[in-house]
Amino acid sequence: MINIKEIESILPHRFPFLLVDRIIEMVPGEKAVGIKNATINEHFFAGHFPGNPIMPGVLIVEALAQTAGVLAFKSGMQGKAVYFMSIEKVKFRKPVVPGDQVHLEVKVLQQRDKVWKFAGRALVDSKVAAEAEFTAMVTDKEI
Repeated sequence: MINIKEIESILPHRFPFLLVDRIIEMVPGEKAVGIKNATINEHFFAGHFPGNPIMPGVLIVEALAQTAGVLAFKSGMQGKAVYFMSIEKVKFRKPVVPGDQVHLEVKVLQQRDKVWKFAGRALVDSKVAAEAEFTAMVTDKEI
């Protein structure tokens, strides 16, 4: 398990944009499972949408990408930065609402030099809330 302190030592993101609370499964170079606890205190719920709070889909995809960033780091990319290149095949299946615990499943589809392709699924109560494929470049922190 990777706790929030270690995640903060890996990712540059901080509140309110750090969207993965814990990594509960990790197979370097292959897959990772993260957790995002969606609480009513999240800043985005106040405006998306008042009276019917729903986690924005783009933030669910970002949470998947942050989980992939931890996976890349633990796969030998220490000291590097991970940047989105493309997002494909995005589907939103079920809203994420306050009180949900989102399981962020990410697996490596392909890795060539600095370019990594991932598939990700966000699940709530074992039901797919969102899914996507995305490509990222792992590079030096300063580009």
